[in-house]
Amino acid sequence: MLKVQPEFDLRRDVEADIRRKEAAVCRVKDYSGAVDILILNTERDGGILYSWKVITIIGSSGATRVGKYDSSTKQNKLLYTFDKQVCVSSCSLNKEETLLAVSLAQNNGGEEHLKPSETRSHAPSFIDMLHHFSSLALVSQCLTLLIEIHPINNTKVLKAVDCRVKVQFLHPETNRRSVQESHLLLLTEDGYVDQYHVMLTRHEGYKVQVVANPERLSKTAERVAEDFCWVQWDVHTQRLYYLTHADKFLLRCVQFYDNHNCETVLELPLALPAHAFSTVKFVNLGFDHHHVEKPERVKMEVFTNRLGSMCVCSSRPACHKPELIYSVVLVHKDCSKTFRVTLGQPTRDSTLLHPLFIPIGYYVVVYLRACFLHCINTRQQEMLCHSLFLSGDDADLGLSSKSGAFTVLHADDESSVALLDLPNGTIHGVQLSPPHLLQILRSGPRSGRPNNMVDAQRLATLHCLLLYSGNDPNVELEIIEWLCDNVKVFESFDPIQEFILASLYRISYQKSLSLDKLLPCSSVFEGKEVPACLTEIPGVLCTTLLHTESVFKGKARSVQGFWSELQWNTERTAYFDVDPNPRYRTSHVQAYWSKLMTEKPSSHMTHVLENTKKVLSMVDTWRLDRKLVPLFQEEDHHQKLLIGLTVEKLREHLNTHLPRQGKKKIDSLVINYVAKLLELIRHMLESVWLKHKLGPLVLCFKQRASPGEWAVFHFMLRILEATRGLCMPLPPGYQTLLAALALRCLPHHTFLQYVDHRFLQLTDTFVSRLMTELDNSAANEKLKFSVLKRLPEANRFYHMWDHPISSASISRDYVRNLLGGRNKNKTQKVSRLFPLVLLQGFAFTGRDKASFRTDVLPLTYLAKVLSDIEEQGLNPFEEQENVDATFVEETALKQTLILLGFEGK
Repeated sequence: MLKVQPEFDLRRDVEADIRRKEAAVCRVKDYSGAVDILILNTERDGGILYSWKVITIIGSSGATRVGKYDSSTKQNKLLYTFDKQVCVSSCSLNKEETLLAVSLAQNNGGEEHLKPSETRSHAPSFIDMLHHFSSLALVSQCLTLLIEIHPINNTKVLKAVDCRVKVQFLHPETNRRSVQESHLLLLTEDGYVDQYHVMLTRHEGYKVQVVANPERLSKTAERVAEDFCWVQWDVHTQRLYYLTHADKFLLRCVQFYDNHNCETVLELPLALPAHAFSTVKFVNLGFDHHHVEKPERVKMEVFTNRLGSMCVCSSRPACHKPELIYSVVLVHKDCSKTFRVTLGQPTRDSTLLHPLFIPIGYYVVVYLRACFLHCINTRQQEMLCHSLFLSGDDADLGLSSKSGAFTVLHADDESSVALLDLPNGTIHGVQLSPPHLLQILRSGPRSGRPNNMVDAQRLATLHCLLLYSGNDPNVELEIIEWLCDNVKVFESFDPIQEFILASLYRISYQKSLSLDKLLPCSSVFEGKEVPACLTEIPGVLCTTLLHTESVFKGKARSVQGFWSELQWNTERTAYFDVDPNPRYRTSHVQAYWSKLMTEKPSSHMTHVLENTKKVLSMVDTWRLDRKLVPLFQEEDHHQKLLIGLTVEKLREHLNTHLPRQGKKKIDSLVINYVAKLLELIRHMLESVWLKHKLGPLVLCFKQRASPGEWAVFHFMLRILEATRGLCMPLPPGYQTLLAALALRCLPHHTFLQYVDHRFLQLTDTFVSRLMTELDNSAANEKLKFSVLKRLPEANRFYHMWDHPISSASISRDYVRNLLGGRNKNKTQKVSRLFPLVLLQGFAFTGRDKASFRTDVLPLTYLAKVLSDIEEQGLNPFEEQENVDATFVEETALKQTLILLGFEGK
C-alpha cells in the first residue's frame, strides 16, 4: 500500500565521513574509535543536525561535536566543538548558518564544566561568560546557549533552569541578501514559549554578521504562549500549535510571518481525556536522547495542506479492551470522525499502544504494525467506502521498528512524507504505492470474504489511485486496462462511472477546496440508496460529530493564503450542511435535455449551442498531433445539446453556491470541466485503441470484426451505459463509431435489436456510409430496408442508394410534392382529368406543348396544368445520383394506374 524508500542513513551518510575527518585530525590512516552519533533536529531546508562524541587524546574525557548534513549537496559540515563530553538535548541552526542554539542537559558524570576549545578565541568577555554559566551548570538541569559559529565563537547564556528547554530558529522565506536579525524560539517544560529577537551587525574585519549588544539579548524575549501541556512545531509552514487545559482542552495556533511577527489565528476546542498528558509533550522539536519519555495516554499531531485543509489526529487505547480509538478532526470540513478498531488478542502494552499518523496528499494514513492500515480520505469523508482499510498481511509496510519508534518529518511536497526511524538513524521517504494499489484493485475475492466487501475495498482503492496518482499517464493506462478486463459491472458501483467522476474531481478540486461539496466525485451519491456494504467496515466502528466550533482570529480574517482559505472552507461547509442538496447531480440534466429535444429552435437553444462551441473549441486545441480515434469530426445535434446544457446547469449550480469565485472564473472552470470530460472519454478510447492495435479499417463495413474490435465494442458499450446513467455527454462522433463497430461485430438481426433498444443511434454519417459502402446482396438489401424503416426521415437517404426501390420512392415523393403542395381546386381538377387520360391510353413522353392534341379539351387542359406545375417546381434530379428520369416517369404512371385500380401492385 505504501512505498518506503531509504533516503538517509546515519551510518552511511555521516559516520563514514566523520571517521575520515577524525583520522585526518589524528593523523592516522583509519580512525577506529567509537563514534556515537545522535540525530538532534531537522531544519526547514532539509538539513539534519547531529552530534557525536570522540576521544581526542588517550586518557582524556573526549569532546562533543555538532554537525550538519546537507540533504541537497550530500555534504557534512562541522558547526561547533565542545571540549568536554556534554549531553545535547536540543539544537537549532539559523537560516544563514551563523548562529547555533543549544540546550545542554545535566548528566551524572560531572562533565558539565565547559571550557573554550583550544582552537577558539580566548577573548576576555568569553572567559567571564564561561565562568558564569559553568557555575550555573552545577545547580541547573538544563543550560541553553546561543553560540556564534563565525567568526570568534562567542557564547551567550539564554536559560539555566531545572526543566527541559527546546530551541528552534525561525526560517522565514525571504530573498533579502542582508539579514539584520534572527529569531529564536525557546520552549520550556514549564509550559511557556519565548521568542528572542537576535539583532545582528557586521563585525569589523569579517564579512559575516555577529550578535549586536549580546548583553541586552535577554531583554528582547517576547512571550508567545504559556500554560500549555502539548506543543507542536511545523517547520515548513512556520506554525506553532499548543494545547491548553482549563475547563476544557483548547488547541491554539500561532502563525509566524516572514516579517517575524506572529499572531494567534485559530482556537479549536478538543474532546480529550482529563489527564491526557502527565508532562509537557513536544512534537517535531528535535530529539532528546538524554530524556526517557513516559508513555502518554494520548498521542496527538496536526497536519495541514496548502489548499486549505487541516486535520488534528489523536489516539488513545480503550480501557480494559483490546481496542484502539483514534480520531481525526477535519477542521476544513467542520466535523470530526472517531474510529474504534478491534485489535484481537490484548497484548501486555496494549493500554499504551499508539498508531503512526502519516499525511500523504489529502489522505491521512493510520498505521499500527501487524494490525491494520487505514487510509482516510480527508476530502470525501461522508462515506467509509472512500477510505481504504487494510488488515493482516495487506497492512504490512515492511518497517523493522515498531510504529512508536517513527517520527513524521513534515515536508513541502504533499505527495510524499519522510519517516525518521530514530533508533536506527534512518530516514525513509513514504509514498502511496500505485503498483500495490493496482494489485489490490485486480485481486479477486479471497476465501471467506464476501464479494460486496471486496467491492468496497476496490472502490476505495480506485479513488485512492485516481486522486493520488491520476496525473501519472502510466497509472491511468493501467486503470483503463483494468476497466477493459472487467466487463461485468460490480454489484455496488459502476467502475467506469467512478473513473470518470473521480478523474474530473481530481482535475477540478485543485482550483478550490470548496468544490469538494459541490462537484460529483462518485456515482454512489447519484443513487437513491447507498448499498449497505459501502457504509461499513467489518471490525471498525465510526462515529461522526458535526461542528467543531473552530474560531478564527486576527489576521486569518483578512490575509490571503492558507488561513483565509481554511476559514472560507469551514464557513462554506457549515452552509452546505444546511443545504439538503449541495452536490451537483448530473442526472438532473435528463429532464431538461428531454424537454429541449422536443422544442423548436429558439434563443435558449442558440444559447445552449454557444456553450457547446466554447467546449469544442477548447477540445480541438488539445493533442492535435494525436487523434487516433475518429471523434469530433461530424455534426451530432443530440450530443451538442447535451454538452451545452451540461455547461449551463453546472454553471448555474456553482454560481448559486460559490458567489465568491466570480462568474468569469466559474465560467472558465465549467467550460474546462466539460471539455475535460470529453477529452477523458477520448483518452479512454485511445488507450484501448492502442492496446488492441486498431487501425482505420474500423469504419469499413465490408469486413467482419477482429477479436480486438470485439473488445473495444464491449468497452464502448460500457462507456455508453455509464454516461447514460449519469446523463453525461459523449464526444460528437462516438455514436457513429459505436454503430460501425456494432455492425462489424454483431449479426444483422442482433444489430437491429440494439437499435430498437436504443443502445445504438443511427446517425446521418453512419446511414450514409451504410447506403454507399455495402453492396446490394440479399442480406444487405434487407439490412438497408430495415435501417431505413427505422428512420423518421428516410427519404433523405434514398438518393445515396443505387437501387430501383430507392428510385421508386424518390419518384413517389416527387409526384406527391409536385401535386400536393399546389392550389387545392387546381389539384382536384387534375385528379378528375387523370381517368380520361388513362382511358384514352395517352402517354406523354415529350414536354413540348405544341405536340399535345387540341381536339380533346380535358386532355389539353390537363397537359397545360401539369406543364405549368412542373415548370414552377424544383427539379429533384439536380445534384442527385442514381436516378433515371425516364424510369421515374414510367414509375409515376404505373403508380397512378395502381391507385386508380387499373393494375395490380
